[in-house]
Amino acid sequence: MGALLKRIAVTSAVALTLGGIVSLASLDDTGSVAMAPQVLPPAPPADVDPELAAAAAAAPKDQQVPVQVATAVPPPAKAPLSVDPVERRHVNVGRGDTLMQVLMDGGVPAESAQNAINALSGVFDVRRMKAGQGITVLFDHSEGDRFVGMEFQPAAERAVSVAFNGSRYQARQVDKPLEKKLVAARGRITSSLSEAASAAGVPYPVLDAFIKRYAYDVDFQRDLQPGDTFEILFERYYTEDGQPARDGDIQFASLTLSGKEKAIYRFQPAGGTADYYTALGESIRRAILRTPIDGARVTSGFGMRMHPVLGYSKMHKGKDFGAPVGTPIYAAGDGVVEQAGPFSSYGNYVKLRHGNQMETAYGHMSRVAKGMRAGLRVAQGDVIGYVGATGRATGPHLHFEVLRGGQQINPDSKEAKIDAGRRLDGKDLRQFQAVVAQDKDAFRDMQDGMTMVAGRPGTGHVVQAAVKRH
Repeated sequence: MGALLKRIAVTSAVALTLGGIVSLASLDDTGSVAMAPQVLPPAPPADVDPELAAAAAAAPKDQQVPVQVATAVPPPAKAPLSVDPVERRHVNVGRGDTLMQVLMDGGVPAESAQNAINALSGVFDVRRMKAGQGITVLFDHSEGDRFVGMEFQPAAERAVSVAFNGSRYQARQVDKPLEKKLVAARGRITSSLSEAASAAGVPYPVLDAFIKRYAYDVDFQRDLQPGDTFEILFERYYTEDGQPARDGDIQFASLTLSGKEKAIYRFQPAGGTADYYTALGESIRRAILRTPIDGARVTSGFGMRMHPVLGYSKMHKGKDFGAPVGTPIYAAGDGVVEQAGPFSSYGNYVKLRHGNQMETAYGHMSRVAKGMRAGLRVAQGDVIGYVGATGRATGPHLHFEVLRGGQQINPDSKEAKIDAGRRLDGKDLRQFQAVVAQDKDAFRDMQDGMTMVAGRPGTGHVVQAAVKRH
């Protein structure tokens, strides 16, 4: 009997779970369950008060009020995640690569690549694209993997893009704002200027500009001595996120040689172009550069010497600078080309005519610069040829001559140093003096954070400040 009751209890629990009512009388001795002919009303939904529901069920049928049953509404189906149909592939320009090759290697059809490059040429010279330049190439998969454009950043302050507008490719350039700060550096020369500048944190382009500004008055092979010092105040531009983008112009520089300071300042007179002046407002420009070549050593001066080829004493009517083949040679002053090409024992040769009956000549070039011809006007610092060993020469060097009235003179003589620049006066001079004071104050303010460095490269540092100039 106990087993039967246990069986009935289990079976009843199952039946109730199914929402029906089981009568004990309906159980036979086999344990079969027969559903009663009357079924309990369904349980009220969760949002109906159970007591009200019970009262409504107990009322006479003619007084019952239908219970409002809230129908469960299924939650809305989640919208499918949107997928960007545009794929961005990143490619890089390799050494010797053309943009056409890079785009085609990135999966761009030849015709589309050419059309995009044609559009790009309106805002960017593709010949100036450097090795290592990253390019993002865009494809639209919603239109069957169509090439729809590209993006790249040739400089920190400039971004370039090409986009397909449905019928053709269009290019545009976006300029990004840069913040200009002044950077101060100073150092002491122990073995070489380049080593001292590197130790002080001066980048090579700034050092190169520094050397060219002083080339009018300083022979960097002979005039520099251990213990000489330099100071430089130059511009540096930063991106919006604070990354250095590029370096700008030197605003102030000082070179102290054997205790004598030579300071120069950048200034732009009203209606003129920016140039460099001494503290007295005198232009640093001279008629003739003392060194028309960078990084060269003097191998022979002006005067009598034993000729290395002829083997006897002979007057050397110029100044020789030893340098590797292909080193650029600069015009020593503004002038007009009188002669360009092979000439006697000089080999490849260029002769320039300057003012005041002054001429300069350049011999033994490996080649004359493209476009050099008689009658062409050149500016001081223009490349006119490249170092070589043509003509009567024992090795690669530049033979440099200065002529006055058709006669060679010593390039280092006072006679060859003729002022060619302007001298500031009046309002320009007063404005320049204000600039001089401003630059001195800026450099002095930053000196507290500087140390005089002359050690191995990388041991020094520069100091920067957001100083507004002019």
